[in-house]
Amino acid sequence: MQMQRRLAQNREAARKSRLKKKAHIQQLESCRLKLLQVEQELDHTKQGLYIGGGLDSNNLGFAGSVNSEIATFKMEYEHWVEELNRQMLELKGALSAHSSDIRIGELVNGLMNHYFKLFCMKSDAAKVDVFYVITGMWKTTAEGFFLWIGGFRPSELLKVLVPLIEPLTEEQRFDAYNLEKSCRQAEDALSQGMEKLQGMLVDTVAAGQLVEGTYIPQMDIAIERLEALASFVNQADHLRQETLQQMSRILTVRQTARWLLALGEYFQRLRDLSKLWTNRPREPA
Repeated sequence: MQMQRRLAQNREAARKSRLKKKAHIQQLESCRLKLLQVEQELDHTKQGLYIGGGLDSNNLGFAGSVNSEIATFKMEYEHWVEELNRQMLELKGALSAHSSDIRIGELVNGLMNHYFKLFCMKSDAAKVDVFYVITGMWKTTAEGFFLWIGGFRPSELLKVLVPLIEPLTEEQRFDAYNLEKSCRQAEDALSQGMEKLQGMLVDTVAAGQLVEGTYIPQMDIAIERLEALASFVNQADHLRQETLQQMSRILTVRQTARWLLALGEYFQRLRDLSKLWTNRPREPA
């Protein structure tokens, strides 16, 4: 009887493992398809460069609203960090007080949704000024040093933070390793797409010839291609969101809570490092 029960448990564990692997593969395939779509658009634009295609330059002027909208995003992000710290303190207190799994789950869901809110905020800001978002001008200097397409690199955080939430089962370690591997592959695909976009922009800008004080149509095409940067930010944030969701499926609710706390504390340390670096003692020149 025990042998039958053990065999049934093994079959169920194997089934769950196959489902998780399938989800990882589907996630990677989705990222690959999106990259192919971007590459096709870039190839199409390159063809348009040689036949003299372009945009109506009158449709490109939006500088009047950029500063105020970006300033609003900066202010909202500062409030977001304050709320993040508050939710982390609440979650840490609930763990210390040995609150029920239901309560821990509620706090975990709230913290996950808080990260998803940031991704939405960044998507809106990228439509206004993608350079501001993608270069991390809204973050501290230490955070910006580790920036990847406007945010954290999922595979690197999995590599350094997963060991902090031990003990894990062998299956959990296996699933976390596979998630890190699939994240790295998706990151490589997005990075290659960014490199290709940069190459296209270099070719476009270099091909411009000054005619009556303008570089049209080359600059119009360059502006159009820069809009693809916002797509890369969104895809990178989608990968970050999927990583958070996948980890919540791999871990128990209390392990997920510890994982989110480790994530938030890591970013807080980077912000503290930035302050220490800025305020460090300096020898007189």
